[in-house]
Amino acid sequence: MTTIVVVRKNDQIAIAADCQTTFGDDQKLLAGYDRFHDKIFMHEDSYFAISGSAAHDLVLQSALKSLKKKDLSSRRGLFDTFCKLHPKLKEHFYLRPEDEEDDPYESSQMMVLVANPHGIFGVYPMREVYEFSRFWAIGSGRKFAMGAMHVAWEQNLSAREIAEIGVKAGCEFDVNSSLPMTMYSVGLALDDTAKMEL
Repeated sequence: MTTIVVVRKNDQIAIAADCQTTFGDDQKLLAGYDRFHDKIFMHEDSYFAISGSAAHDLVLQSALKSLKKKDLSSRRGLFDTFCKLHPKLKEHFYLRPEDEEDDPYESSQMMVLVANPHGIFGVYPMREVYEFSRFWAIGSGRKFAMGAMHVAWEQNLSAREIAEIGVKAGCEFDVNSSLPMTMYSVGLALDDTAKMEL
C-alpha cells in the first residue's frame, strides 16, 4: 500500500511517492531500514511507480528492459506496450493473472503511474490506460492525496509543489504511507504543450 501521485501543470510534470512498504496488516518497513525505498524508477525518458505487490517493481523493470519495441509516449503506445508485456509477465515472471471470475480480461495485477515529457498516464490491471490532464493518485492514500491536490490546484503552485502536498496528505492520514517521499520532474515536450492549449 502506498501514496503515489502525478501532476501536470503548465509545462512541468512531477511524480512523487511515499517510501513505506507494508507487509500484511501489522508490519511496516520504513525508509530508514530499506536501502531501496524509492518506489519510482526511470526507464528511457519515463518515470514509473507501481501500486500493488512490492514484487512488481523489479519484475516491471526487467520486463521493460527485455521488450525490444515499445512506445511510452501516448495512451495508445502505452496500451500496446502493456499488451506486449502481459504474456512476458506470465511466461517469464510467473504472474498469476486470475482475479474475479467475471472479469472480461486477464489481470496484470498492478496499477502503474507513468510520467514523461509527453504527459501523465495511468495503466490499470486490465491494461486500461488513462491520460490525465491535471493530476492523479493511486495506492491506499489516494483519496487523501486527490482531495489535497484538488484544493491546491487553483493556487499559484508548481507541479512539484502540488505533488508534494498530495503525498504529504496521504502520509498524514493513511496508515500504509509514510515520509520521506521521493519526487522527480520533467519538462513537457513542446508539441505536447501546444496540444493542450488547443
